[in-house]
Amino acid sequence: MKRLLLALAAVSLLSGCATIVGSETQSVRIDSIPQGATFVVQDETGRAVAEGITPKTVVLDKSNGSYFGKKSYRVMMERPGYVPLTLPLKEKANLWYILGNIPLGGFPGWLLVDPFYGGMYNIEPAQIQPVINPVGARAG
Repeated sequence: MKRLLLALAAVSLLSGCATIVGSETQSVRIDSIPQGATFVVQDETGRAVAEGITPKTVVLDKSNGSYFGKKSYRVMMERPGYVPLTLPLKEKANLWYILGNIPLGGFPGWLLVDPFYGGMYNIEPAQIQPVINPVGARAG
């Protein structure tokens, strides 16, 4: 019985809900109106991590592996004859991290396990489809 209690205590202290339920990566759909725009996704260091032509789904890391090391991205789009566009992708803590750690004892998951793992974040928006304007077009 002591071993069972010790095992349960160890599991609750060494796990985080977002780590158990979430994943380290997230798929993000990148599209445009009109389609066929070339895009590059850069991370917070300016490094290109994905590129392609809309529409396309890319898989992005949610953490850089450091303590509370959430990633941030920007999507740069261009198409000949259209105004280039840059859009941010942000990460926010998800509900598995915020509320899910309560049944597991809270603080170990919040402060020791989940902050190193990307499962605690969601990249937002998970789908972008901006309207890119022709060169010389006026806003409506």
